[in-house]
Amino acid sequence: MAKDTLEIRWHGRGGQGVKTAALLLADVAFFTGKYVQGFPEYGPERMGAPVTAYNRISDKPIRIHSNIYTPQYVAVADETLLGTVDVTAGLSPEGGILINTQREISEILPLLNGYTGKVCTIDAVNISERILGKYFPNMPMLAAVVKLTQFMDEGIFLEKMETSLKHKFASKPQAVQGNMEVLKCALGEVRGL
Repeated sequence: MAKDTLEIRWHGRGGQGVKTAALLLADVAFFTGKYVQGFPEYGPERMGAPVTAYNRISDKPIRIHSNIYTPQYVAVADETLLGTVDVTAGLSPEGGILINTQREISEILPLLNGYTGKVCTIDAVNISERILGKYFPNMPMLAAVVKLTQFMDEGIFLEKMETSLKHKFASKPQAVQGNMEVLKCALGEVRGL
């Protein structure tokens, strides 16, 4: 990894939208003039199966094309993966990990294999269900990753996401409003910063 390249690894389960979150993050970063990669690692493609996705974001062209083994940041959309997947493998202690959970950070620490970097949590399920009435943890997680990494101004993030969502949901403008509300709410609900 180049020193000037931000690398993020996403962990979730099929159907939770981690691939979509990684692709949306790449889109938003691209719209701000960054060089980007956003891609999933395909395994068994079924609902509920563990899924991994990745982001590389840089001010310079990205010449590496592989999975990310030493990320600065990790986002975990499903806390049940903490017992089955080594989500902290290769994770830099100078970066951080973000976990979707209702539990306190002190309850999560023993599950992180001695990781010594920043540990943040967000209740993405609650935010999604409260605002959208549905289980979509990826959008709150996306905003929380931007908050944790601070690689982009939050106002610019929201502006570019609104543009992206208007394009994605051209025939469903109500989806744009709901998702924007989720993003704004999530930016304020990251614990452990």
